Amino acid sequence: MLIKTEECKHLILLILITDILMDENLKNNTNYLFNMRLIFTSFFLFFFFLSNAQINSDHSKVILITLDGLRWQELFSGADPQLINNKKYVDDTTALKELFWKSTAKKRRETLMPFVWNIVAKKGQIHGNRTLGSTMNLTNAYWFSYPGYNEILTGKSDDERINSNSKKPNPNKTILEVVNTDSRYKGKVAAFGSWDVFPYIINESRSKVPVNAGFEEAKGENLSSNEHYLNKLQKATPSPWNSVRLDVFTHHYALEYLKNNQPDFIYIAYGETDDFAHHGDYDAYLKAAHRTDSFIKELWEFVENNPYYKDNTTFIITTDHGRGTEPIDTWRSHGRSVNGADEVWLMTFGKGVKPLGEIAIKRQLYTNQIAASIAKLFHVDIENAGDELDFILNED
Repeated sequence: MLIKTEECKHLILLILITDILMDENLKNNTNYLFNMRLIFTSFFLFFFFLSNAQINSDHSKVILITLDGLRWQELFSGADPQLINNKKYVDDTTALKELFWKSTAKKRRETLMPFVWNIVAKKGQIHGNRTLGSTMNLTNAYWFSYPGYNEILTGKSDDERINSNSKKPNPNKTILEVVNTDSRYKGKVAAFGSWDVFPYIINESRSKVPVNAGFEEAKGENLSSNEHYLNKLQKATPSPWNSVRLDVFTHHYALEYLKNNQPDFIYIAYGETDDFAHHGDYDAYLKAAHRTDSFIKELWEFVENNPYYKDNTTFIITTDHGRGTEPIDTWRSHGRSVNGADEVWLMTFGKGVKPLGEIAIKRQLYTNQIAASIAKLFHVDIENAGDELDFILNED
């Protein structure tokens, strides 16, 4: 067991008190009984503080990640042969095939997302390959972003009130808010997103969960040099979209926050895959997925080399909706009029997750189960959420 700085202080204090009170001269003192009681009290307080320090440092940490609108087809099969050869969606098919085309689906997916298939598949579980019988679906009726994120974060659909992507404060409490209002985790929850609607989805003003999203800069009095540079760079870097920044900024803002603030629960929402798909740019869509794979790898490497997070962090990664396949042009779209847009996926690895790899058994999962599973890890309750996922275990 590693003894941390505060625990060392308690231990040194205890040793000094014991040394003084056990001095031979004090044994002849009429206050000897009182002194012995003080010794036992000191021992009790020391172990009380020690146990509390262990609880505070060893309870589960969660990194929740979403890749907006990444289809299960690319996740499990890599580049789509109908799209990578289609000049309507790819300017230079030869160059793109040199990057991502292989003869088999297995090789293509490993090329597109090497960290997922070389590391996550060995250390955790990947659900949603419908060709193997593993299925996961949305329960909301709309199959686009705000309803999808609401379902992920609250554990339920709310089709009456969450029925657009408008910037309206979410009336429902997210798992981020639930965890943040618990005294054990208050101030240890944060969110980062590329889309500027996330402050409303998470209801930042009510929940008091800090949300850095859209083109927002890092704020605070003790910003790192990297955060100052990111602020400067983001201002000088144009985005293809008015409401979504490039994922590289979301990623590095989140990574700096992890390093400097050590949140117990962080949500990171990458967005480029969806926006490039809407543009019909399959080249950029694949490259965005590949880039995000490298971002996830960087987060994992940070966790593995940080004593606060190592062996104590659960990664949960999913998407807010699927996309179409037939007719071919519906790959650009989603919504309830698009067949297959409710078909999603989930991967998880880290603490409390058995390394079962790609799930190849017939089993139906739903997006509304994610929030309850996170609640289980933090020993909190979230109302009216879906059932917990039984393969994410609380090991505290």
